[in-house]
Amino acid sequence: MWQSMGRVGSCFDSAVSEAFNRVLKVEYVHLQHFHSRAETRIKIGTWIADFYNTHRMHSACGFPSPVEFERQYWVEQVLQEAASRLSTLRGD
Repeated sequence: MWQSMGRVGSCFDSAVSEAFNRVLKVEYVHLQHFHSRAETRIKIGTWIADFYNTHRMHSACGFPSPVEFERQYWVEQVLQEAASRLSTLRGD
């Protein structure tokens, strides 16, 4: 994590990280009992990797999971590159 770089009092300063922290606490942390810091780190990291990034829908990116959103992005990039190369080969 990085220190906030926005001006003090800006409502947009840390909105994304604040939203993530809320989801983490409400949907996972408050429903668990952790026995140690090490266990907490492992379980939260696993939750992020196995659920939050792969299955949970996110309104900020149109409701796919972050992994699906990124996959769609790269598919579009490859298709655009292919169309550009085809256009170059045709002499368009």
